Amino acid sequence: MQLDNFISKPDQGRVVAAIGEAEKMTSGEIRVHLTPKCGDDVMRDAIKAFNRLKMYKTRHRNGVLIFVAFESRKFAIIGDSGIDEVVSTNYWDEEKEILLTYLKNNDPATGLCAVIARVGAKLKAYFPSDDDDVNELSNEISYEE
Repeated sequence: MQLDNFISKPDQGRVVAAIGEAEKMTSGEIRVHLTPKCGDDVMRDAIKAFNRLKMYKTRHRNGVLIFVAFESRKFAIIGDSGIDEVVSTNYWDEEKEILLTYLKNNDPATGLCAVIARVGAKLKAYFPSDDDDVNELSNEISYEE
């Protein structure tokens, strides 16, 4: 399945805009990475994508990756070490449940936008936006075959 069949071009724009809005609240950086398939261990593949995208290259180590392997029907939400140091291990559970509901209802863009907004709001508590905040990572959706 091609990316455009999973999430249309206009919906891709909605997701990118949601990332921009969420990042206005926080110095945290949010990325969405989509791929058709992943291996048995979705977390391992998400961590590989996190590293490939160099998401650890933020001043506060506060990047968040929403990783979706749409044909494999698996996903993960992971945060960098700066986030993991200050939050509980089940910090992303509510967001995972929300995204799962939207994915099951074949509405991935709305689910991603909802989760991105929630992630931004949650990050704001620990990583509020700085006066000198810059966008350290691309807001574009990354994709690999």
